Amino acid sequence: MVIKKLEPEKMDSAIELVWKVFQEYEAPDYPVDGVTTFYNCIHDSLFLATLKFYGAFERDKLIGVIATRSAGSHISLFFVESSYQQKGIGRLLFEKVLLETSSPVITVHSSPYAVEVYHKLGFVDRDKEQLTAGIRYTPMQYIKDKLK
Repeated sequence: MVIKKLEPEKMDSAIELVWKVFQEYEAPDYPVDGVTTFYNCIHDSLFLATLKFYGAFERDKLIGVIATRSAGSHISLFFVESSYQQKGIGRLLFEKVLLETSSPVITVHSSPYAVEVYHKLGFVDRDKEQLTAGIRYTPMQYIKDKLK
């Protein structure tokens, strides 16, 4: 298993993985406008250009993605292929972000499905679940110094 920054030629594969996993785990609990908002977001080249993507590869197959913005202080996308979940791949991707950012606090707007995943990584809720443009999320944060 290798975790590395994604090269531009891997972006289509990353977006395909994100969309596939979103449809499987998130879309069933979202209203139609939320699914549309998410789809439009991950296909918006201006938004994607603000992100730094890392991928988890098994051999040459992309099996997980994490993308950050704001110099690594906010996780915007975090998805692992369903057959590879609960094998520590998400933790490895998150640890890569921790190594790459100097920010002492990392934030995320967690989907309902991922709240427990983020709790296991050490994130805490900053507020209750919210709904914006059909997207359900819980604002959360991780404080790096907490583990030192």
